[in-house]
Amino acid sequence: MEEAKEFLQLNKEEAESVSRLTIHPHRLGFQCSFYEDFALRGIRVDSVQPGFVSCTFRVPPRLTDKSGNLATGAVANLVDEVGGAIVHVEGLTMNVSVDMSISFLGTAKLNR
Repeated sequence: MEEAKEFLQLNKEEAESVSRLTIHPHRLGFQCSFYEDFALRGIRVDSVQPGFVSCTFRVPPRLTDKSGNLATGAVANLVDEVGGAIVHVEGLTMNVSVDMSISFLGTAKLNR
């Protein structure tokens, strides 16, 4: 547990960067939330077919780990969000459970 806390600890530069963030209140239906803007900005849908969606995404610095690779949690989040968008029907509640399996075959580098 202590190792995890230490790993997540921000250094001085990171803490200063976070302290400069401005987070405005979310206006539902009018604009993206901070989460949507932070996590999903830059994703491009290239192709949609029944049972298949293909997207492209250039790895931004905000979603990388300390090694400069796309963080594994960010990958899972993107898969979850795109998958959720596929099954979403406007006006209907989503009462579903999803079993997600992600195989990491390589690393995605910053700006690639």
